Amino acid sequence: MSNTHKPEIQNIKVDGHNIVSYSYGKGEHVLFLLNGGPGLPCDYLRDPHIHLVEEGYRIVAFDQLGCGNSDRPEDVSLWNITRYVEEVETVRKELGIVNFHLLGQSWGGWLSIEYALTYPDEIRSLILANTCGDLQHLTTELNRMREALGSETVAMMLHHEAMGTIDHPEYQAAITILNYRHVCRLKEWPSSLLASVDDWNMGPYGTMQGPNEFLYIGNLKDWNRISDMDSLEMPTLIITGTHDEIGPACASRMNNVLP
Repeated sequence: MSNTHKPEIQNIKVDGHNIVSYSYGKGEHVLFLLNGGPGLPCDYLRDPHIHLVEEGYRIVAFDQLGCGNSDRPEDVSLWNITRYVEEVETVRKELGIVNFHLLGQSWGGWLSIEYALTYPDEIRSLILANTCGDLQHLTTELNRMREALGSETVAMMLHHEAMGTIDHPEYQAAITILNYRHVCRLKEWPSSLLASVDDWNMGPYGTMQGPNEFLYIGNLKDWNRISDMDSLEMPTLIITGTHDEIGPACASRMNNVLP
C-alpha cells in the first residue's frame, strides 16, 4: 500500500536540526501520527495508515529527531519529552496542520498526552494506542509479564540487570520471549515493522526509556500525567489489545480519569 501512494516529503528545521516529514493525500481531515520509540523510524505506524487516503484523509508522519531520515545528533541533552513536544509543534506549524486528529502509539502516546496538555487548541480528537499515562503503573504491569516466565527466569534477569550483563544470551532469550508474547505475536513480523526495528537508534531509546521494552530505567521512568488527563476535553479513543505490553490495565487507568 505504501508503494501505491507516494508521499510528499518535506525537510523541516527544528532548532538547527533537520526533521523529515511524510504527507499522503490532500483530504480535509488530517491524521497526524506520533510513533513509538524513542529512536524508532515512523515506517511501522505510517505505512498501515496510508490506505486511509482513499477514505479522504491526509496522513502525516515524521521521523522524530534521532531516527530514520531525520538528523541523528549525539547530544544526550536533546533526549527529553519536553523538547520533543516542541518538535511536534514546530512540525505541525510548518506543515500548516490545523483541526487535526492526533494518534500516538506507545512512546508516541506519552508524547501525544504531553502535547495535548500543552497545545490542545488544534486537536480535533485524540487516539491513544497501546500507551499509558503513568509509567510507574506500567512498570508494575511489566513486572507481572516478567513473572509469568517463572521465578528462576525472573531471578536470572534480575541478576544480569544488577551485574550489568544484560547482553548475556540467557537474558536476551528471555527478552525475545517477552517480545513475541507482548510486542508482536505474529510469526512473521510486517516488513514496515522490521524496517523500523532494524534502524532503531538506541541513543534516544536508552537515555529516555532503557535497554529493552521490559526495563524502564531512563529519564522517563517517573513520568506520570494520569492526574492531569481529566483536563483533556477533546474526544479521546483508547486502543489496546489483550496481550499488549501496554495493555488493558493501563488503558483502563487512563479511561477512568478522562472527563
